[in-house]
Amino acid sequence: MSIIEKLKWRYATKKFDVTKSLSEEKLNTLKEAFNLTALSYGLQTLKLIVVEDKIIRERLVDVSYGQRQVVDASHLLVLCIQAEIDDNDIEAHFDTIKAIRNTPDSVLYPFKSQLKSTINQMPSIKKIDWATKQAYIALGNLMTVCAVEEIDSCPMEGFISNDLDEILGIDALGLKSVLLLPVGYRANDDMFADFKKVRKDLSETIIEL
Repeated sequence: MSIIEKLKWRYATKKFDVTKSLSEEKLNTLKEAFNLTALSYGLQTLKLIVVEDKIIRERLVDVSYGQRQVVDASHLLVLCIQAEIDDNDIEAHFDTIKAIRNTPDSVLYPFKSQLKSTINQMPSIKKIDWATKQAYIALGNLMTVCAVEEIDSCPMEGFISNDLDEILGIDALGLKSVLLLPVGYRANDDMFADFKKVRKDLSETIIEL
């Protein structure tokens, strides 16, 4: 299939086949794709938690408003942001740049100073909003890669973040969950699989100047 055909094949899977699991290779592809997501400033303030244990996931159903995808899917991906973003994150980022590219400090310093100033001037609520937007970029990237790899997925905002964080121990790691992405393979009897996509005509969504 072409990339467009695969995007048409993709849908928000409502019912997963509980007998099917992602291979280690497929799972690693998703991990790598998450890590390669294009993020603002190249600053990776996101974490991806991969939950396979079904006993743990069963406890997440209630805090996900009864949505069984969180436990019936092969794996549950939890996209998290850092509760705090500060100079330490920026220093670590530029240390990584220096180690990988061998870029001199004289070249890195102006950009590093500017980035510290930008981040430090952000009120905490704006930092959270900015980081959350980065999580949505990562979610979109993961969903596209899932489509290419013919992995079914279901993006979810509908869950009680604080309760989920407590169950998974995310809060103790200084993280906050913002999005869920169950991944796996659709059940044969998921009626939503055969629904035609409902989208506006290109003439209504694209403006060419």
